[in-house]
Amino acid sequence: MTKYASIVGWGHHAPERVVTNTDLAQVFQVDTNDEWVRSRTGIAQRHMVAEGESCSTLAIRAGREALTKAGLAAWQLDLIIVATATPDYLFPSTACIVQEALGAQHAGAFDLGAACSGFIYGLATATQFIRAGSYRNILVIGSEALTPFMDWEDRRTCVLFGDGSGAVVVQSCEKKTGLLSFVLGSQGAGQDLIILPAGGSRHPTTAATLAGHDHYLHMSGNEVYQFAVRTMSDNALEAINKAGMTRDDIDIIIPHQANVRIIESIAKRLDIPMDRFFVNIDRYGNTSAASIPIAISEAVAEGRLRDEHNLLVVAFGSGLTSAAGVIHWGHGC
Repeated sequence: MTKYASIVGWGHHAPERVVTNTDLAQVFQVDTNDEWVRSRTGIAQRHMVAEGESCSTLAIRAGREALTKAGLAAWQLDLIIVATATPDYLFPSTACIVQEALGAQHAGAFDLGAACSGFIYGLATATQFIRAGSYRNILVIGSEALTPFMDWEDRRTCVLFGDGSGAVVVQSCEKKTGLLSFVLGSQGAGQDLIILPAGGSRHPTTAATLAGHDHYLHMSGNEVYQFAVRTMSDNALEAINKAGMTRDDIDIIIPHQANVRIIESIAKRLDIPMDRFFVNIDRYGNTSAASIPIAISEAVAEGRLRDEHNLLVVAFGSGLTSAAGVIHWGHGC
């Protein structure tokens, strides 16, 4: 009997502190204003971690909500995957911190690094474990604390990003549901286009890296924009085709929330109206691996994503990575 990985629980969490575009200009002294940011990105505000908050604390909150909706106790989990580009530490993994906090004593745990594409990578990985018959219950979390890595003197990047987390519980199911197809890609030639240059083994922390702002995110916006529109459109069509569907079969599309202009360009290339896209970038900014699971959780809460819907998810990220997948939404087995 073929096994599928049904999404049976979902949840999200964002820090209480909300920073508007006006706050960026007045409090953080960024050379910007609300109109400039909104017109170029679609972002009105973002959430920011406070002292004591981190990738793991956000992930734990989202994970608990997903478990509650799934009706599962943490001890029933077989595996925890945390997709993140901003872990608490280089090691141990953030997933191990989450595993301990949740009390998931029987679960394996690891982090997955594919930047903004990470949640789809994680969902594909979890799905394969379940389809292979290895595990029954897996928690997949996308969690990011990006604002500590922002250079507040660089308005090209610091206005874009926010902090948050989203999670889903996937469970073995005989019904044809969950992630039905996926496409994973990478173009390592673009590895320098979105990068945090220092802090790893290639460029460890030194006085020179600190002085050079090399511990902050660097991004080449124009090149990234072109890659995002082209690759996300191509991957979306490939995932739809692999699922044996057409664009007309897709009820709702949740893209990575990086820039509303990117989303609008993808809609135009796919010839799909914007009203079939779910967009919440205005409230969160770019939360990297957390953006798609946050949007999934909100789409369910708002009634936009319902049982028997076919959902297309698509993303790109640092690496450069890309991913897309078609999910049949129906959590009853």
